[in-house]
Amino acid sequence: MRRLTADEAVQLVKTGDTLLIGGSGGGHAVPEALLAALGRRYDAESEPRAITAIHPVGLGDGKGLGAGHLAREGLLKRVVSGTFVNSPLISDMAIADKIEGYTLPQGALSQLMREIASGRAGLLTKTGLHSFVDPRHEGGRQSKSAKEDLVELVQFRGEDYLFFKPYKFDVCFLRGTTADEDGNVTMEEEAVFLEMMSEAQATRRCGGIVIVQVKRMARRGTLPAKQVKIPGILVDFVVVDPKQSQTYETYYSPSYAGELKIPLSDIPVLPLDARKIIARRAALELFPGAICNLGSGISTGIANVAAEEGVLDDICLTNEQGMVGGAPASGGEAGASRNYAAMIDQPYQFDFYDGGGLDLAFLSFAEIDEQGHVNVSRFGGRIVGPGGFINISQNAKSVIYSGTFTAGKSAFSWPDGKMKIEKDGDGQKFVKAVEQITYSGTYGRERGQRVLYITERAVFRLGADGVELIEIAPGIDVQRDVVAKMAFAPKIAPDLKTMDARLFKPERLKLGTELHARRQPPRSPRLELPKAAQ
Repeated sequence: MRRLTADEAVQLVKTGDTLLIGGSGGGHAVPEALLAALGRRYDAESEPRAITAIHPVGLGDGKGLGAGHLAREGLLKRVVSGTFVNSPLISDMAIADKIEGYTLPQGALSQLMREIASGRAGLLTKTGLHSFVDPRHEGGRQSKSAKEDLVELVQFRGEDYLFFKPYKFDVCFLRGTTADEDGNVTMEEEAVFLEMMSEAQATRRCGGIVIVQVKRMARRGTLPAKQVKIPGILVDFVVVDPKQSQTYETYYSPSYAGELKIPLSDIPVLPLDARKIIARRAALELFPGAICNLGSGISTGIANVAAEEGVLDDICLTNEQGMVGGAPASGGEAGASRNYAAMIDQPYQFDFYDGGGLDLAFLSFAEIDEQGHVNVSRFGGRIVGPGGFINISQNAKSVIYSGTFTAGKSAFSWPDGKMKIEKDGDGQKFVKAVEQITYSGTYGRERGQRVLYITERAVFRLGADGVELIEIAPGIDVQRDVVAKMAFAPKIAPDLKTMDARLFKPERLKLGTELHARRQPPRSPRLELPKAAQ
């Protein structure tokens, strides 16, 4: 192992290389110093050119950090990622067809790292069937110049599967906290583990170079062996950045690192607004012991509601980056978590998700159509990508989609626990046909999934014939405030209910009392105790 500066390390990237990048979202274990140095090198030398950048998770602060450092015309040929939402400059290049843009399921890309590391042919999975990732639709392509088929539809033992092809990595940028003189890397201050070791193994399997950015160096033989996440036998070069920040927003949180657990009172209480009302209604779906995923956006507010209501310890909230338990962070910090019980590698989390381990998946939506299809990946002239959405939504037992009823600026008030629309958004979210299918309502219905669509004024479910209205906010007119603002006429349940009035009042819901009265359903008939033992 040799130690280099970031500027020296990026000289190892050559024109036409495939660059694998670790990290997640808003700076979580993102090798920022290396990415910034590569951007500087291109500005100074116009080299390297036409590289392919692959990172399972989107990287960036929503502006120019992370993958945004690579958003130079000529530097990039292709980008393959779970999402572009963190790097709008990359999204802009794909929309302008200045790069070949692909967004594939985060879980599939994460698991594919292990397949490449082992020398297996690729990843065979049902994840992505009937979505825009399916080659019968768009094959994950997000730009016109993206011609290559990265995903194939195959038949295996009489069933449809998707086959995600492997890549050959030339260089890999990873990040940890501490490296010793032999290149062993620990991640004690990181907010996530992700698939760092699998990415290092995959790059080595391809004959590529592994470069790890760390915050500090330690003497040979002094790191606790059980804390080493990337063994030195996989590391070629180490770059030290003493200013390395845990995330883009937080220099260091001991709670994110798992060093300590904070009081629930330190988890922010959300103000009463439309987003909190939606999160509260979604939280009514919880039951004791429920294993849940919280997606990005509005759904992350469920953790705040659960903490406020004192039920956080009665359920298990997870996120795809590998957190089990606790309160997943929201906003630009999404991916991190506080008070978690375990932090595991991301591919194993997706194994659990794909195997149907989630009781409840709480996800956001951008568009919903009359078939119950959901779009979160491309809309309004933006490429977002699916992130972990496809793995999560396709395989959870129940899926709860959350979002405001309309797009654009809106304003509401709640006099006497009733909803009053002061100003409605001018954008339509309930459309005739979604721009891109990220979740297939038809496929979900065939597989017997329970699906809800929750907004601040109405709740829908996936019925036998499409989207069905089942709840309406108090004070709202069904025709004027809901149906008239949809591009299709939903079925209306004969027993249409009024949403719980508690949702629209500033007082706590007292969800704990209600939750504790519910019985946890058994995960398997084998877990049912004999009556004498109950």
